Amino acid sequence: MNTDITLDLNERHSLGIRIWHWTFFIVLTASLITVGLASTVFRTRNNIDLVQSQLRQKGVVVSPDQARAVAHEFNDKLWGLHTWLGYILCFFLVARLIIEIAQPGEEKLRSRIRAALTFRPANPQQQGEQQHYLLVKRGYLVFYTAILLMACTGLILAFEDVPLFQQWRAPVKSLHAFVQYIIYGYIILHLAGVIRADLGRHPGLVSGMIHGKKRG
Repeated sequence: MNTDITLDLNERHSLGIRIWHWTFFIVLTASLITVGLASTVFRTRNNIDLVQSQLRQKGVVVSPDQARAVAHEFNDKLWGLHTWLGYILCFFLVARLIIEIAQPGEEKLRSRIRAALTFRPANPQQQGEQQHYLLVKRGYLVFYTAILLMACTGLILAFEDVPLFQQWRAPVKSLHAFVQYIIYGYIILHLAGVIRADLGRHPGLVSGMIHGKKRG
């Protein structure tokens, strides 16, 4: 029996998924912020002159190499924090898999995708909703794949002292850097899509991810 696919866009989310979603969002945001700060404001070469200038005002003269060592220390601490946040994100990936396994059958991501694929729209509007729903769910799969790649490449970079990983460092670092842009793009599209849906045809989408109740 067909179900109105429009209601599925306000589908109910379990407590585990809601907690995972918001804590994951916070950790991922913090991780991206550390990348942004380490690559710009606290980039080593961008602060060498600043360190020399500040010390000169205190009557201390240091060489560029000495100033670089000081500037690099702040940059290094940010990348260290980024690494620890990466470990936490790896834990979240494992937790998401466990939650998916423990979910009731009808709330599993694969079950919802399968239900949408087998749905037979009765009119063009339902067909459009079905296509949109599948696009959103496939977007989730792309995002999870990107996060998995980011986690795996990040672990290889974090354990660069392992002899097996040393020979992979250059291509892995390039892949790690590339995947971040996929994640940036997804986050922008996801936020824009959710806000548009919540303000438009599917009000309650955001609040539903907070309190778990679905509209209607």
